[in-house]
Amino acid sequence: MSLLPDLRGFARFLTRDASSSDDLVQDTIMRALGALDQFQADTNLKAWLFAIERNIFFEQKRRRKREHEIMTDYAAQSHSQIESRPASSGDDVRDLESVFWLLSPLLREALILVGAQEMTHEEAAVICGVPVGTMKARVSRARARLAELVAHARGDAPTDGR
Repeated sequence: MSLLPDLRGFARFLTRDASSSDDLVQDTIMRALGALDQFQADTNLKAWLFAIERNIFFEQKRRRKREHEIMTDYAAQSHSQIESRPASSGDDVRDLESVFWLLSPLLREALILVGAQEMTHEEAAVICGVPVGTMKARVSRARARLAELVAHARGDAPTDGR
């Protein structure tokens, strides 16, 4: 318990975000408890915990970077396939599909997890490694942006003045 402020300070340095740093500290403690049998009593507990925290931070950073690359590539491929299709004025599903790929990768991901996969905001937040409030905001923004894009694709006038 006495090391929590130090862990929080180091996490804050790594993440530069209070919420993310708290999540990182929690992940560190959980991983350390799971690997407690690997800790050697004659070694420095603080150094061991800091090493775990640092490793988790870099693992998460690599995972987010790779996820972003994959989603960006996937969106680019799908968007080019959509642009090459002939337009169908009466097909609402095609309208939705074509504008769906215009959403940013983060918003698409949130909408897929919560909307299509029927996960709770909490489950989706765990998968994406973000706070629940962030996931709720992403889903809300995705739905609003999707409605704007569909209205624009149909030629409807924007409802919010944009």
